[in-house]
Amino acid sequence: MSDAFDTPCALVIFGATGNLASLKLIPALFHLEQAGRLPDHLSIIAFSRRDWGDSEWRAHLREVLRDRISEQCPEATCEHFLSRFSYVKGEFQDPAAYARLLEALAQPRMGACSNVVFYLAIKPAEFPAVIKNLDEAGLNKPRGLHRIVVEKPFGEDLESAQMLNQMLHRSFNEEQIFRIDHYQGKETVQNLLVFRFANTLIEPLWNRNFIDHVQITVAESIGIDGRADYYDRAGALRDMLQNHMMQLLTLVAMEPPPALEPDALRDEKVKVLRSIRPITRKAVHAHAFRAQYAAGNIQGQSVPSYAQEAGVEKGSTTETFVAAKFYIDNWRWRGVPFYLRTGKRLKEQQSMIAIRLRHPPQQLFRETPLETLEPNWILLSIQPQESMRMEIHVKQPGLDMNTRLLQLHAGFRPMNERVLDAYEALLLDVIEGDRTLFIRFDEVEWAWRVVDPILKYWAQEREFIHTYAAGTWGPQEANRLFDAEDQEWRNGL
Repeated sequence: MSDAFDTPCALVIFGATGNLASLKLIPALFHLEQAGRLPDHLSIIAFSRRDWGDSEWRAHLREVLRDRISEQCPEATCEHFLSRFSYVKGEFQDPAAYARLLEALAQPRMGACSNVVFYLAIKPAEFPAVIKNLDEAGLNKPRGLHRIVVEKPFGEDLESAQMLNQMLHRSFNEEQIFRIDHYQGKETVQNLLVFRFANTLIEPLWNRNFIDHVQITVAESIGIDGRADYYDRAGALRDMLQNHMMQLLTLVAMEPPPALEPDALRDEKVKVLRSIRPITRKAVHAHAFRAQYAAGNIQGQSVPSYAQEAGVEKGSTTETFVAAKFYIDNWRWRGVPFYLRTGKRLKEQQSMIAIRLRHPPQQLFRETPLETLEPNWILLSIQPQESMRMEIHVKQPGLDMNTRLLQLHAGFRPMNERVLDAYEALLLDVIEGDRTLFIRFDEVEWAWRVVDPILKYWAQEREFIHTYAAGTWGPQEANRLFDAEDQEWRNGL
């Protein structure tokens, strides 16, 4: 546990009846309850607009647990979990609702409640109202103790991110602000640090002398799931690449920190972002490509185009696919391209980091059937399966000099072991005051600086956008980003 904070006595979830709370936060908290990791005295307050009391809220909570929790749980554990909750009804803009919240926090069951976590599981447009009312009700005091959890996106561009940060800092100190990116809590993402820095077998290869290029792919087979009101304003670049994927890039490219401490780790990530070669307006076309899904077929089911989705503005050129190329101009990575790709309605649901190694410096087998060898790869699968693999050549048994590609598979999870949800790790870190896996504002700011030129260029190109059939791996035109003819997208393990 961090020395900077005591364990909080209350967790307040704004937007407690929304999708994020129901799908992620409540199941994660319940699993922490099952594991005995929630502090005994922790109380949870659900804050939402619905005209409910405690009994209606707990009935809703039972439904959520029944729908989202597959394993059986002792009744005593369930009842203890339900007993932690109370409900406060209120509009986010209504100061009277925050007075009721203040009363709820003053209840005897809370004890001397001087340390509260406020979790904003709400739309970014609602952040200002909640932050302003927390301040005016005195719920941000004493400064330095309470903490606030903010979900991405952190702004819509560089300027709005800076404004959001200024607004947060008027009410909270930087060490109280936990900017959450659930990709940081995924096991493989955390394992990447161990894979790199705990194995002398790997780290000597992790540089421009041995690595040809790096690919980071976050592919989704789903569409926008009725979120046109958000997605049609955001697009794939804001929704995925600027945050999740830039964070993955920093973890792949960072130098080893002097210690595994929150600021030491984040300092190294910021150095990577600051070292990314700026993309000029004239170079956007060579460094980034966008497209939008057309109608197609996924797993035998016909799906509509993005333009046909409910709520999408007519003639929208919002991108559902983006591919981009970045260079990190430092000693380790100079000249190595990093290719990032994400999209919706792609062939499979998959998140992966694929690192292609250079060819051997000598063509030793040029007069044998091995004249052309496939390159070696290091593959880190984040989802749906978590694994780390290396591809190497071995000789096939027989009289001829032929090889087969062999995968060294470092599976680190037994088949029957429950997959830890990223929110479980991150919520526990919030409660314990550990900021290691959370994002500091200069990380947000420099990530926006990297992609802002692309956003501004695309904002002026509203008349046409390339399309790709749903159920494919995206448009062929994205291949133009590659530096060499023998580079191609790695689509699977």
